[in-house]
Amino acid sequence: MAQQHTPHLPHYEGWDLFTHGHLPVMQLFLYLTLPLSVIPPVMIYYAGLAYGGVTLPALNESQLQIICTVLFMAELAMTFVVAYVIQNLGEVIEIRPDYADAYKLAVLVPIPLWVAPLFLFVPNFILNLTVGAFALLLSGRLIFYAVPQILRVKVKRHATLLSGAILAAGLVAWSAMMYITLVTWSWVTSGMLLL
Repeated sequence: MAQQHTPHLPHYEGWDLFTHGHLPVMQLFLYLTLPLSVIPPVMIYYAGLAYGGVTLPALNESQLQIICTVLFMAELAMTFVVAYVIQNLGEVIEIRPDYADAYKLAVLVPIPLWVAPLFLFVPNFILNLTVGAFALLLSGRLIFYAVPQILRVKVKRHATLLSGAILAAGLVAWSAMMYITLVTWSWVTSGMLLL
């Protein structure tokens, strides 16, 4: 069987420690997921207050707080759901990854998507749309780099098959999270919520 010969990320001791080390799920949650998940809601809140009505629809503080809280909770919950899905997708290539490794992958891959909202400091819709699209592409590419290392898949076609399945599941999860956020947005801006 063909061995994995995809290009690798530059060799960094931290990358090797992260991909090959055993990190408990709770440690990953507290030190990586929680702080990174704060960035998008805080930046949306900032952008809504700073230039709401210009580039974004005008919302009051209460509405922004509800939307940002729902987004934050959805982000946290989605990492656990995606890790569960990744663990079960391993069966596609007849492996059963450890939940901690699946969670590690579920937290590593969306890092560009978590960091991209920092560009909301700049009130430019086209810039933010471009950065968001680039972050989505980078996250997709990161899946193909990380799957062989974190889930220890040695056969190239198995790694490619599993990476593609995880990419599809990740896009569904990201879309579901955006849907939840947009439904909340619609709900708080409609007459159903009297503030």
